[in-house]
Amino acid sequence: MRGKSRQQLRLLEVASVDVFDAVVVGSGFGGSVTAFRLAEADLSVCLLERGQPFPPGSFPRSPRDTAKNFWDPDSRLYGMYDMWSFSKLDALVSSGLGGGSLIYANVLIRKPESWFVHEAFDGGYEDWPVTLQDLDPYYQRVEDMLGAQRYPSDVKPYQDTPKTLAMEQAAARLGLPWERPKLAVSFGDPAVPGAPIPGGEDNIHHSPRFTCKLVGECDLGCNFGSKNSLDFTYLSAADRLGADIRTGCEVRSFEPVPQGFLVSYIKHDATGDGDPHASPELHTLRAKRLVLSAGTLGTTYLLLRNRSAFPALSPALGTHFSGNGDFLGLVLKARRSIQGRPGETEPRMLEPSFGPVITSAMRVDREENGENGESVRGFYIEDAGYPEFLNWLVEHNVLTMSNRVARFLLRRGWSQLTGTAKSRVGRQLGDAMGKGLFTATSAPLLGMGRDVPNGRMFLRDGHLDLAWDLTASAPYFDQMNTTMKRVSHSIGGRYASSPLWWLNRLITVHPLGGAPMGRHEREGVVDSFGRVYGYPGLSIADGSVMPGPVGPNPSLTIAALADRSADRIIEDHRQHSAEPT
Repeated sequence: MRGKSRQQLRLLEVASVDVFDAVVVGSGFGGSVTAFRLAEADLSVCLLERGQPFPPGSFPRSPRDTAKNFWDPDSRLYGMYDMWSFSKLDALVSSGLGGGSLIYANVLIRKPESWFVHEAFDGGYEDWPVTLQDLDPYYQRVEDMLGAQRYPSDVKPYQDTPKTLAMEQAAARLGLPWERPKLAVSFGDPAVPGAPIPGGEDNIHHSPRFTCKLVGECDLGCNFGSKNSLDFTYLSAADRLGADIRTGCEVRSFEPVPQGFLVSYIKHDATGDGDPHASPELHTLRAKRLVLSAGTLGTTYLLLRNRSAFPALSPALGTHFSGNGDFLGLVLKARRSIQGRPGETEPRMLEPSFGPVITSAMRVDREENGENGESVRGFYIEDAGYPEFLNWLVEHNVLTMSNRVARFLLRRGWSQLTGTAKSRVGRQLGDAMGKGLFTATSAPLLGMGRDVPNGRMFLRDGHLDLAWDLTASAPYFDQMNTTMKRVSHSIGGRYASSPLWWLNRLITVHPLGGAPMGRHEREGVVDSFGRVYGYPGLSIADGSVMPGPVGPNPSLTIAALADRSADRIIEDHRQHSAEPT
């Protein structure tokens, strides 16, 4: 053994490990699509997902269970929400079988053709090596697989959705294009809320499913199986094709070896039955091909941590970070004119908890100019919803509710002292409950678009960190803020931007970049097919490959790029399999 190299010893140690044609790390929009496509092409595939499965009915709603629904294995938390906090930005991503599809708002919008740009900005550039024409056939394939439907507009109760009608009216008044985008949601045909989906149990969870119940819980995980999330679509199909899907498996390291890669991961015990002080089990796989799909933050972090095993990685690693222009605004206390009574108004109901989270979108294109003639990079504004129980939290906060209840109790005490004969107290109880007008006439607005992708991720003391100067994106966010204010006023509401904006801080649910596409290794970490420069067999399929913001909700574009990349992986695999050994 003395004469053997370190690499030879390492190979001997793992000679008995499982070997696959491909190992896919992560089950989000890149990993699920890739795993399905490779399994469909008869490759042996192992998908490693660090999180747990979340079948319908398992998404928590109680305060106690929700408090445990975060991802922090060091604290023995194996929940769905994974929050990253940096100096200028917080990012919320998902951990679970199906990745971000578990908590996204189901919107499927293609990246506009004019936003596949080739332009420079101060200190960098945004250069897309793919076009809309390149992606169109893959967009279609993903939409078909996800069962895309537009929010119904021709039958009740959908046609009367208040927030949808308000956004349509606002877009018309402002002269902006408006649409009901395709959603990865099952509404039924004909659309009926809460109807059983025929054959719905044929999924990886073996769970029945129901059409959308219009309760605004998409971002908390759908307990009715109405979302056509990745676990019900791509992952179920991959499972039927024989893909080895392993949950609770967090990849820590990987390295190139002859004819492939070694991948090491730890197995989390999310049941709580094991020894809390025991170290997680370490496992190793061997793969001819490795596909990293751990998301923008996860993939970039893994590459930075394992960079010593890949010394030829592009210097672009960590660059081109973008939050996809995510921005939050609020319409407050909307009112409308009373027909036939000039000068008088009444509350305008927006009812944000009715319907899926997002039903419509308006677009401000990059060719248009702002109020002061400055160039607009382009963005979308979409209606937003949330579960009904949040209305109770807002309307019946402790202070307000206690005042109302105190008044009710004082009235009852006075009635007892005076011996009043009035025994019906329904109105008094109603007053104690409040009218609920604040939440019924208010609604969030979600913005996303083309911020400047000048952020850079790096390791600091072994932790992922982000340097991002918001100065270059300030005109974009100012224009977003101004347009949201105009939208709010056009539907009779007051406007409030996110409090974080006034603290010069943002939150994103769409982090992008870190391993950007480029035409050569100096420009990008991967080529336009997601193949890592300098390392044949290593690919990336997730939001990290974006050289800039997608603009609209990026999940569809991530999935389409992954589908396109899978074609090339399959071609490369077949070509090498045909070569004489």
